[in-house]
Amino acid sequence: MSIRLDAVSKSFGDHKVLNDVSLSIEDGTFFVVLGPSGCGKSTLLRTIAGLEPIDAGEVLLDGRKVAGERFHVPPEQRQVGVVFQSYALWPHLSVAGNVAFPLEAAGKGRSVVSARVDDCLETVALSEFGQRKPAELSGGQRQRVALARCLAQGAGTVLMDEPLANLDPHLRGVMEEELSSFHRASGGTTLFITHDQREAMALADKVAVMWDGKILQVDDPDTLYRRPMSKEVAGFIGRSTLLPVSINRVWENRAEIGFGGIELAVECPHNAVPGQGTLLLRPEHIVLASSSSGFEARVVRTVYRGGIWDVFVSMPGLDQHLMMSLHRQAAPGDRLRLDVLRGWVLPA
Repeated sequence: MSIRLDAVSKSFGDHKVLNDVSLSIEDGTFFVVLGPSGCGKSTLLRTIAGLEPIDAGEVLLDGRKVAGERFHVPPEQRQVGVVFQSYALWPHLSVAGNVAFPLEAAGKGRSVVSARVDDCLETVALSEFGQRKPAELSGGQRQRVALARCLAQGAGTVLMDEPLANLDPHLRGVMEEELSSFHRASGGTTLFITHDQREAMALADKVAVMWDGKILQVDDPDTLYRRPMSKEVAGFIGRSTLLPVSINRVWENRAEIGFGGIELAVECPHNAVPGQGTLLLRPEHIVLASSSSGFEARVVRTVYRGGIWDVFVSMPGLDQHLMMSLHRQAAPGDRLRLDVLRGWVLPA
């Protein structure tokens, strides 16, 4: 089902957790809300699920209003499934019993429940674990039980609140693949909450970056990475250097900019104008120059990343260091000649 939020606000005491949030999520989308801890992500999920009433605005599921000012449809009537960070499984029930629970609570017959449980366990590749208890499963398997339970209850939308946060890095990568497979198999809409930008980029069709209760930008992962629309988004997505620059000339979606005695043409928003601006440089934008071209920089420090070194360099006329990546080792004090391949001027 589709999800729409129109100017939704929610406060706890004097603290405004959601501040006039508007979102539109199409049916069948894997949609990720990404932001730092405390920005309001989980509260946003809970308002969609019906676990928190809202103070203002509207929430609509498939065009049906489920929340508004002094209006609240309870969670059990919204056809959404929620996967929490803790998975929230009944420890005394078997895997099959956990998956069957929402069906039995809805009064479904035994044969219907059994057939549906079998189908859902097969979808998440847990058919052979039906009689085990949650304590006998790995963290990834318990998560799949929670997903199967969402499928069993017929949820048109699955809401996931940082479901990978408790897993080790290796298992997290495996579960990312499983979540993508689950999303495709279910055919539903997935709303995924995380503070991990790597997870967001790996999973999402669309990403909304949230900051202090507001949505700063909604885009596909590639656009979000290459063309962030604010310093907050640029700093939160990927690794970057943000430099103050002078914008000397603008044409179409290009700008001629200058910094530290260097002039080059980079991408810019359509509404950019000459004046002062901020240049975003990713590590891959800065490369070793061929022969005597480019500009000279001095290595300040390096960080080994397994086959790749993060290299921080200084150059005359700049107060901050530039970050680049090298496939060979460099040592502090080394002199390098560098070129800037491209960049992005942030909107004013």
